[in-house]
Amino acid sequence: MASGNFKCQFIHVSGSAAAKEKETKMKKHTVTTLQAQKQRGEKITMLTAYDYSTAKLMDEAGVETLLVGDSLGMVMLGYDDTLQVTMEDMIHHSKAVRRGAANAFIVCDMPFMSYHISIEQAVANAGRLVKEGLAHAVKLEGGIEFAPAIEAIVRASIPVVAHIGLTPQSINAFGGFKVQGKSRDAAIKLLGDALAVEKAGACMVVIEGVPSEIASIISQKLTIPTIGIGAGNQCDGQVLVYQDMLDMYGNMKPKFVKVFGHVGAAMKEAFAGYIEETKAGTFPSEEYAFASKLEAADLEFLNELNLDK
Repeated sequence: MASGNFKCQFIHVSGSAAAKEKETKMKKHTVTTLQAQKQRGEKITMLTAYDYSTAKLMDEAGVETLLVGDSLGMVMLGYDDTLQVTMEDMIHHSKAVRRGAANAFIVCDMPFMSYHISIEQAVANAGRLVKEGLAHAVKLEGGIEFAPAIEAIVRASIPVVAHIGLTPQSINAFGGFKVQGKSRDAAIKLLGDALAVEKAGACMVVIEGVPSEIASIISQKLTIPTIGIGAGNQCDGQVLVYQDMLDMYGNMKPKFVKVFGHVGAAMKEAFAGYIEETKAGTFPSEEYAFASKLEAADLEFLNELNLDK
């Protein structure tokens, strides 16, 4: 099923710039609104989210698309890679994100080996992520090889976000996290993959770890939005792992990550302050404690009361 099934309707927004900004932040984001953003040249924002609290904050900030990525295996569960993540993991975290995000478009990753065995398996698991995980769309890695699975999932009325380039579930085949599409033949393969997933009906495509010039050509040739991560600024939108862009760990800084806030250091400083005041007995002070309405005599009676006798 071709991507043309998702036609876009444009909405005229009137009023002040502030009103427009507020309406933009509060509107529901869907396949059609995201497609419309590409058509009018408005960049799409996407961040990873794995829990209710973070999703709520991102949604209120105006992030348009939240990706419940299988990267949760590394940043939330402490795995060395994404390969150990299960369907149950993805469903659990996707439900939490959906509860926290009132307006964002929720995309949930299909984990490793959840769509590789057969088309029937792919459709069934995609259905679980939507029905049980409450996602609006699913994302799967791979190009032309997985076009039949994409077509079948879309035929089941489930939007699909494709993912090409550096696909983390294939790190063993790639020999690690390596930039893809650097040679002429590799670039041709990437372009073929992009066109194939669009033809199969994907509503968006993530392009990861690809030279900027190649990602730009792909973005121009596709009618569906492209979301870049380590693919330059000519894609139709960008996605980052939020722990990376908030510098939560300090020791994980891929070349393509810009730090937008040093949240990790701020959190550790707050934790250290809590430890210090608790050890010193200064927390909780009187302003954070409750007082009884008992008279001094009643307090003295309770102090001297011996219930063991």
